[in-house]
Amino acid sequence: MCTAIRFTDPDGNLYFGRNLDWAYGYGETITFTPRNHPANTGHRAIMGMAITSDDFPLYFDCANEDGLAIAGLNFPGYAHFPETARPGTTAVAPYEFPLWVCSNFASVDDVERALADVTLVNKGFGSFPVSLLHWIIADATGCIVVESTAEDLQVMRDPADVLANQPGLAWHLENLRSYLNVTPEAPASANWGNAKLTPYGAGAGMRGLPGDVYSPSRFVRAAYLNAHHAPKTGEQANVARVFRTLGGVAMVEGCAEMNDGANELTIFTSAFSAREGRYYYNTYEQPAYVSAAFTDFDLDGTHVQQVAK
Repeated sequence: MCTAIRFTDPDGNLYFGRNLDWAYGYGETITFTPRNHPANTGHRAIMGMAITSDDFPLYFDCANEDGLAIAGLNFPGYAHFPETARPGTTAVAPYEFPLWVCSNFASVDDVERALADVTLVNKGFGSFPVSLLHWIIADATGCIVVESTAEDLQVMRDPADVLANQPGLAWHLENLRSYLNVTPEAPASANWGNAKLTPYGAGAGMRGLPGDVYSPSRFVRAAYLNAHHAPKTGEQANVARVFRTLGGVAMVEGCAEMNDGANELTIFTSAFSAREGRYYYNTYEQPAYVSAAFTDFDLDGTHVQQVAK
């Protein structure tokens, strides 16, 4: 399972991040797709977390040099991709969707307009199965969520600036109304008869915020933490904000089993800074950040470039 967030700093710079939660990794690392790679039809430099096969990047999440970012999150039981494209639309496979978005578009508005003429089709890459995902796409102005279900392809504005797993975004946003009472503020003292009741300390207003790692709970907690984090200035403080917020919804190994009995944990956490054009990540066992910037790579190359783990 996974969680993603976006926010902007006081100067309007985008910060975007995600947890990838699973029982094992895939050998993923920071991966750069240059402007002239054959699959980069829009000729925008792209960087993110991926594995590669036959010089093709299979991105978990990525961002482009214009400051547009995308992350795919698990969506089983809801994701559905038709076998063929609707008449008059372009077919895009789930495995290529992050690359297609970041290659061809500079903004969320551009993506939203283009998706009116797109069908996400049921096609895997080589021997890889089709990933049952939905996606959050963000820039400095806001974000959208893209969900392909048995009903249709839905493109929705996401005012909460977060995403988790199933159910769909509309359900999660409705569920937030159940937590209207949660607040950073300390409640006032109260008298019950002759007994005067006062809070033990900070955090009393947060009682009722779910603390488990179930998808609906992570969405609520991520939305609360992201909305109430104190604004920060500067790169270091805002990158720390991404990691601290996502740390609040991270999975600790042994606390939640998958259906097959394997232990789910936060494999990696990533953060993208549009301000610096830099991608950061850490792993469950290596909490120190590793990072790379667009300027570290050959922007006009023709082959995928990766950062050694």
